[in-house]
Amino acid sequence: MAPTRFKFILSPPFSCDTMEEKFTINYDSNLDKILLVGEGDFSFALSLARKFGTAKDMVATSLDSIVDVHTMSVHQGLQWNYFNLIVFNYPHAGFTYRECDPQQIELHKKLVRAFFRSAKFMIKRSGLIHVTHKRGYPFSEWKIKELALLEGLIFIREE
Repeated sequence: MAPTRFKFILSPPFSCDTMEEKFTINYDSNLDKILLVGEGDFSFALSLARKFGTAKDMVATSLDSIVDVHTMSVHQGLQWNYFNLIVFNYPHAGFTYRECDPQQIELHKKLVRAFFRSAKFMIKRSGLIHVTHKRGYPFSEWKIKELALLEGLIFIREE
């Protein structure tokens, strides 16, 4: 049976155990800059900081911050920052409609595409973008690979 979640790797692997799943990250805290988007309760950011012993080159935004995926590349706190890794775990546009309604699916697609559009201006040339997402209907209707391609990103792998 297929896993219930997957990651689109338009980004690099590292290693950090979280309650949700295990990530594999090749990370050098002296060289790499990480942007975590839509962090919620910051538990993933905290787990990375503990794993690597530092958070000095890590920026984490929350759903409640004034950083918006549509405009994050020009946000005064992020503008001119370039990251080796940008992570968006379980993007979600909220609950305006039922999860399976076409209108809700379109809201999710707009959110993810806006994230890709902004992230591509914030990623270093050799950097990667991770999106962790659920499998199955209605999440499969978001067509994340297609959204990434529309924004000129190269799909590397799915886990």
